[in-house]
Amino acid sequence: MKYYVGVDGGGTKTAICTASEDSTVFKSELTYSASWREYGISSVIENIKNVINGFPAEKDDVIAGIAMGLPCFGESEDGDIKLEKAVREAFPEIPLYITNDVEVGWAGSLSLMPGVNVVTGTGAIAFGKNEFGETARSGGWSEFFGDEGSCYWIGRKMLQLFSKQADGRLPKDELYDIVRKRFSLSNDFEIIDRIHSKYIANRNKVATLQFMARDAALAGSQSAKMLYKEAVGELSSLVAAIRDRLQFKQQPFPVSYSGGLYKAGDVVLPHFIAEIEALGGKPVTPKYEPMYGALLLAFQQSNPEGLSELKKQLEKI
Repeated sequence: MKYYVGVDGGGTKTAICTASEDSTVFKSELTYSASWREYGISSVIENIKNVINGFPAEKDDVIAGIAMGLPCFGESEDGDIKLEKAVREAFPEIPLYITNDVEVGWAGSLSLMPGVNVVTGTGAIAFGKNEFGETARSGGWSEFFGDEGSCYWIGRKMLQLFSKQADGRLPKDELYDIVRKRFSLSNDFEIIDRIHSKYIANRNKVATLQFMARDAALAGSQSAKMLYKEAVGELSSLVAAIRDRLQFKQQPFPVSYSGGLYKAGDVVLPHFIAEIEALGGKPVTPKYEPMYGALLLAFQQSNPEGLSELKKQLEKI
């Protein structure tokens, strides 16, 4: 039997799934990070290869197509060449579709239909495709000078607010009290050592500081509320940029959203939805997770006649 594989490569973990050509058999597995800049191309691809090679159950089973979304793909000409070479050497004679992981997120969230997907977790990035197959990406540049509106960005901004409230540049509010309590500070300047020793080297941990900002906003902190308002403005600008570039025929155009920031609830989501609607978008919750988005892309590229049945079966998962 023929099988098709979707790979959602992430910075923290990689989700890989497979489906038979008639979509009657599904398998999936989680494995290590696909961050080749951190772990090396050969190590990342070898790990993915070992998982995929373990999928076929019978002697005559074959992998007939793979769609692979990988972090940073499309961001480095030299890196892309080396990455694609390694993937093709690992899976010779198998039809391959290699893309950035943001596209598999879009494919899953909108089931390959035209629209925009905004992912806002540790980082912030948006990807869209219109009715003509034209694509556009906005955001996701780097936490060093971009990722505006992300949990990492809010975490850093929250620390800036605390420092300004601590030394008198801004009036103290609930945010100041919450940060002092969570870090058990007896002296405000102690936070410098805490952040340098336990947070700066770990972008995911910096992103968790967003929860303090959320709690401060829910407690009434005006500075935290304004921070989230600014974040929503940054995220809506990602959507506006893609809208202007792709000129969707469908109006309002679908905008799906996912990521840890939206778990902040009322301090984010209602405002984000209002901004999207003001831009002419129609907010929708993601239909499938990115792993299945990669699988949909694999079928679209290598088994398009099986797409309809695949979507029917995904509805049951």
